[in-house]
Amino acid sequence: MSQSNQTPREYSRSSTYRDLRVTTYFDRKGRVIQVSTDAIEPEPVNGRSIASLIDSTLLKPDATADQVTRLCQDALEKHFFAVCVNPYWVPLCVNLLSGSEVKVATVVGFPLGATTTEIKVFEAKSLIKLGADELDMVINIGELKKGNFANVANDMREVVRAAHKHDVLVKVIIETCLLTEQEKISACLLARQAGIDFVKTSTGFSGPGATVEDVALMRAVVGESIGVKAAGGIRNYADAKKMVAAGATRIGTSAGVQIVEEETADLAGTNL
Repeated sequence: MSQSNQTPREYSRSSTYRDLRVTTYFDRKGRVIQVSTDAIEPEPVNGRSIASLIDSTLLKPDATADQVTRLCQDALEKHFFAVCVNPYWVPLCVNLLSGSEVKVATVVGFPLGATTTEIKVFEAKSLIKLGADELDMVINIGELKKGNFANVANDMREVVRAAHKHDVLVKVIIETCLLTEQEKISACLLARQAGIDFVKTSTGFSGPGATVEDVALMRAVVGESIGVKAAGGIRNYADAKKMVAAGATRIGTSAGVQIVEEETADLAGTNL
C-alpha cells in the first residue's frame, strides 16, 4: 500500500521512565506529528522516587491554614521537592518547612498573567523577602498571541533579574491550552533567551492542563539546558510517568500523596 500521503517523520526523540517509553516524532520544521508510548521491561530501582520531582500544589482560592499545614506535613513525610501555594501562605510554609529540604514555591501574576511587569517584579521581590525559594510566573498571554514578543520577553526578563539576584529560581507558565503550536514554540524560545529556569505547561485555571505532546514539544524546543514542569490534571502515577518520560523534570500536582503511594505499590509488585 502506498504511503505517499503520510507526513514524513524527520526525526524522533525517545525517553524512558521505569517501565514506560515515550517516543515523539517531529517533521522537518520541528513540529510534533505523533507520540507513541510503549511498555518496556522495568529497570532496577535506582533509589530516586518520583516524589523528588513533585511540587505539591494547593492554589485553590478557598484554601485554609489547616489545608496548607497538611500540605506541608505531607511534603515532609513524602519528601516532595517543593510545595506550591498562593503568596499569602508563603510565610506559613516557610515556618513549617524551616530546616527541611522541601522548597517553598509560589506564584506571580497568577492565574491570568495580565498584570503589569512592574507589579510582577514587585510581587517577586516581596515574595523573596518572605522566604520563597521558587517563583512560578504566568506570561502575558495576550501579548504573546498578538506577536508582541519584546513585551513578553521583557516581562519575563525583569522577574528573572529580580529573582536571580537572590538565587531564587523562576518557572514561567505559558498556559499551553490557550496557545497554538507555533505560539508554544515561541514562548519556549523567549523563555530560554530570557534566562528562565523552567518552562511550565499550565496554571490549571484556564482549561486542560499538561499533555504528553506539549511536554515533549517544550523539551524539544528548550533542549536540556532548562527544566520543564508539567502541571494541571496529573492525578495518578501513570500520568506522572508519562510526563517524566516525555521530558518533564518537575511535576506540579495536588495529588502528590496518591502518586507516591501508587509508585510504592507498583514497585512492590515489580520486585515480588
